[in-house]
Amino acid sequence: MINNLKKELARFGNPEKAKILSGFFKTGKGQYGYGDVFLGVKVPETRSVAKKFNSLSLDDLKKLLSGKIHEERLCALMILADKFKQSDSKNKKMIVNFYLKNTKYVNNWDLVDLSADKILGDYLIDKDKSILYKLAKSQNLWERRISIISTFAFIRNNKFDDTIKISEILLKDKHDLIQKAAGWMLREMGKRDKKELIKFLDKHYRKMPRTMLRYAIERLGKDKKAFYMKKF
Repeated sequence: MINNLKKELARFGNPEKAKILSGFFKTGKGQYGYGDVFLGVKVPETRSVAKKFNSLSLDDLKKLLSGKIHEERLCALMILADKFKQSDSKNKKMIVNFYLKNTKYVNNWDLVDLSADKILGDYLIDKDKSILYKLAKSQNLWERRISIISTFAFIRNNKFDDTIKISEILLKDKHDLIQKAAGWMLREMGKRDKKELIKFLDKHYRKMPRTMLRYAIERLGKDKKAFYMKKF
């Protein structure tokens, strides 16, 4: 069944798009996506394949995740997120444990963004969240991004404490992909509770990295933006 999935994805492949995606996702030597191989499959096409093969076992998904082809890993994570959504509490826990054991394969920003909040975040809404704080302090770039993106599930439920606390942990993070992610989550928080965003900004804007701050204030008025950006 795995081979059929791979053939299906390959059928949607586009060499020209693959070349563009390889540059976009920084696959050159020394870049964060080094080693990733792209087929050039569009996300909606990958999603359609995921729906077709959503009965794959966790063992099969592990085989897909551990491969070099980006769209195969993305497809595996889409299937995993769908399995999580359809599962009972016992199987949800098993899927979350599987996800946490395989974070080394969730190793580009789109893979994180299409899975973290839908699996780990959703599971932790009413549970102990200490694992997110451990991930936020990880040496692994993608685990740090998983920690903050997972809080999107909380934000959608108007729970902001963990977004705020993890963003505070990440204030000194030098990687732009972490700064963008934290700023994005703060912006999403602000869309639901502008006062909470302003409170965070007033406390931290002087030490926030430019990218994080720029993303966080994107939806504020012109005067507010100018006020917070004046430090640069």
